[in-house]
Amino acid sequence: MARGTWKSVARIVAQERGLFVGALILGGAALELGVPMDFVLFGLTLAGVALFHRHVLWVALIGLAVITLYKIGFTGFKTGAGIPGFGRHLLHEWVILTNLLGLLLGFALLSNHFEESKIPAVLPHFLPDGWKGAFVLLVMIFVLSSFLDNIAAAIIGGTIAATVFRRKVHIGYLAAIVAASNAGGSGSVVGDTTTTMMWIDGVSPIAVLEAYVAAVVAMVIFGIPAALQQHRHSPIIKEAKVEGRVDWPRVAIVVIILLSAIAANVVVNLRFADKADSFPFIGAAVWVALIVCAAWRQPDWKLLPEALKGSIFLLSLILCASMMPVEELPAASWQTALGLGFVSAVFDNIPLTALALKQGGYDWGFLAYAVGFGGSMIWFGSSAGVALSNLYPEAKSVGLWLRHGWYVAVAYVIGFFVLLVVLGWHPDAKHKAKQATPPAAAAVVPGIPGQGHFTS
Repeated sequence: MARGTWKSVARIVAQERGLFVGALILGGAALELGVPMDFVLFGLTLAGVALFHRHVLWVALIGLAVITLYKIGFTGFKTGAGIPGFGRHLLHEWVILTNLLGLLLGFALLSNHFEESKIPAVLPHFLPDGWKGAFVLLVMIFVLSSFLDNIAAAIIGGTIAATVFRRKVHIGYLAAIVAASNAGGSGSVVGDTTTTMMWIDGVSPIAVLEAYVAAVVAMVIFGIPAALQQHRHSPIIKEAKVEGRVDWPRVAIVVIILLSAIAANVVVNLRFADKADSFPFIGAAVWVALIVCAAWRQPDWKLLPEALKGSIFLLSLILCASMMPVEELPAASWQTALGLGFVSAVFDNIPLTALALKQGGYDWGFLAYAVGFGGSMIWFGSSAGVALSNLYPEAKSVGLWLRHGWYVAVAYVIGFFVLLVVLGWHPDAKHKAKQATPPAAAAVVPGIPGQGHFTS
C-alpha cells in the first residue's frame, strides 16, 4: 500500500475514530456474550468497509488475511485443521469464486457492448415524462430479472440510467436499481440462484412464485420515492439525440453471451450434473462467447483492470463468509425468515438457503423473498449491488447507501408483512417427500451453477 494511501487511512481513522472505537467495543461485547471470534472478525471487516469506503479492497484483503490466519491457527475449517484444511476449503470453494469472477468481468464487458449499441440512448423516447419515466425504468429492470441473471439486469439498468440521466444517477436510485433486479428474481425459479436451489431440492415452483406478492408491493414502496428522488436530482433527457444508427451486431453479441450462460447451465445440469461442481462452466461459457464475438465487435478491454479490483473485493468477502461457522439456524418460522433477509444483506445467502432446505419447515415463498431481496439493503449484500458499484464507484459507501436508499429496507419489511397477511405462513416440511426427483428444468441457474454467492 502506498505511503499516500496509509496517510489517507490514518486521516479517516482520525475523522471516524468514534465509530472505529465503537466497532471495537461492540466486537468486545460480542465476545463476552459468546459470539464466536470468527463472526467478530468478519463484523469488524464489514465495519471497516463501512468506515473506509474509499479503500474497501484493502480492508477486505486485510480482513480476509486475519480471518484466514485465525482459522488456520485456532479453530480450523470444516475440511480440516491448519493449512491442509484451508487448502481443501479452497478446493471446495474455487468453482463458486471462479464462476463469479468470470461473470463479473464478463458482464462488465457485456454492459459496455449494450451501451455502445446506442439502444440506451434511444430508450428515453419510450419512457414517460417526469418521475414516471424513472419508475418505469425500475419496472423494466424488475421484469428483466425474472428471466435473466440479476447481475445483467442491474448492469443493463445502470447503463441505461447513465444515458437517460446524463450520468447523474442518485445513490438512492442506484440502490433502487439493485432492489428491482433482486426483487424481480425472487419469485422465479430461473431468476435467482437461491430459488433454483429450492426447485432442485424439490420445492414446487408455485410455492416460490408467491414471493412476487411481497416483491411487487416492495417494488411500489421503494420505486416511487426513488423515482421522485432521481427526478429532483437529474430528470430524464427526452430530447436525447442518437449519433449514428443502432449497432445491431452489438445487441446480438449481448444476446449471444446471455444465451451462452443459460445454455451452459442447462447442458451441464441436465447431462453432466455430476460435473457441475467441478468446473466454472458458466463463467467459461461467457468468456468463450466474448472471445468468439470479438472478431465481430471488439470489447473495451480497458475496462477490465477496474472491474477486476471490484471483483477481488467481492470475492474476498465471499471467501470470508464461507469460513464462518454458520452451522445452525433458529427454528423455522416467519420471524426467522424475516431475520434471514437482514442477515443476507451481509452474509452469504447460499449456505443460509442450503441450511434452511436441510432443516425444512419453511414457507418457501417467504424464504425466497427474504434471502433474494434482503441483500439489496447494503451495496455489497448482493452480486448485483457489487457489479453496479463497479460502474458507479460512488455507491461503495454503506452510510450513503442506507441514508439515501432507506426505503429499500422499509419496502422489504412492508412487503414481507403484506405477504404474511394476504397468504399467511404455511410451512412445508415435506417438500422432498412430495418430489423425490426434482424436475430436470430445475437445472437452469441464470447466475452460478447449483451454488453461488450473493444474489439478488
